[in-house]
Amino acid sequence: MTGLSARGRPDHHARRLAIAASVAGLQALAAIYFLVDAVGESHDGSNPLGLLDGLVALALLAGIGFGALAVRRLLADARRHERALDAARGALGELIRERFGEWRLSPSEADVALFALKGCTVAEIAEMRGAASGTVRSQLSQVYAKAGVAGQPMLMSLFLEDLLGEAATA
Repeated sequence: MTGLSARGRPDHHARRLAIAASVAGLQALAAIYFLVDAVGESHDGSNPLGLLDGLVALALLAGIGFGALAVRRLLADARRHERALDAARGALGELIRERFGEWRLSPSEADVALFALKGCTVAEIAEMRGAASGTVRSQLSQVYAKAGVAGQPMLMSLFLEDLLGEAATA
């Protein structure tokens, strides 16, 4: 385990996983000690319940093993989901670039459209771009006209429908 996610960021779960593995290791050592002690006591006759103690120790070890397998499966699922999210992010970025190209958006219109897709208001877009609200409204009107939609929600839904359509056929 490197402690880094697929994108090179620190993995916040790596520390928790290391702690859980350490606790499971200690549990396994304790169960093994308990098993060895039970076997030793049952052979010299000092503990008639040694067999039961041994079975309990084996059950503890089995539980630790099954728990480790479950954690392993969960980690594999988490990695698979992370890869799927990365693919979806890449697919959305590619889809946005394609549509903006098809619609022949100017660089300014593309910037404004991207902010609109992120859910920004006209005032927020104007502030971030250092432009007047009227300019942003005009650019958004051009984007909506080129995209064939009436407003921001419909623009967003175009991309969502495209992604869902691709996911349904994949």
